[in-house]
Amino acid sequence: MAERDPQTHVIDYRAAEQLLAARDPRGAVKLLDSVIAAHPENTAARLLRARAFFAAAQLRPAELEFELVLEREPDNAFAHFALARTYQRAGRPDQATRHFRLAAALDPKPEYLEAARFGPAMGGAGEKNGTGEKREAGEGREAGESGATGE
Repeated sequence: MAERDPQTHVIDYRAAEQLLAARDPRGAVKLLDSVIAAHPENTAARLLRARAFFAAAQLRPAELEFELVLEREPDNAFAHFALARTYQRAGRPDQATRHFRLAAALDPKPEYLEAARFGPAMGGAGEKNGTGEKREAGEGREAGESGATGE
């Protein structure tokens, strides 16, 4: 296989975003594996891969990726929120609550506040987006997520 250049990795990253949006998380993971192998420091690619693992119900790999992102960016509210959703889905409510609260403390979005039990809606907290539609942690991009180039 020919050596891949940085532009190819950007293309793979963007294609992985599209695959995830098209509900093909496994395809997204496959593309992101090569991006992360070439650029292991790329937090955006790791965050996208974590979201893809979550969407594919691969909770342990999702957890590990979200934790790695948080080691590098402890103030990333979305990563805390998504890790909390991963713990919640895995039946680990105490760990989920801790990260929901950290997300809300870092970014007081209504979605994060509700999930942390600081908002008005206690039941099903954190499961709906602003339009009232059910949403998983890995869906939708958050402000502040960067593109594929982490160089």
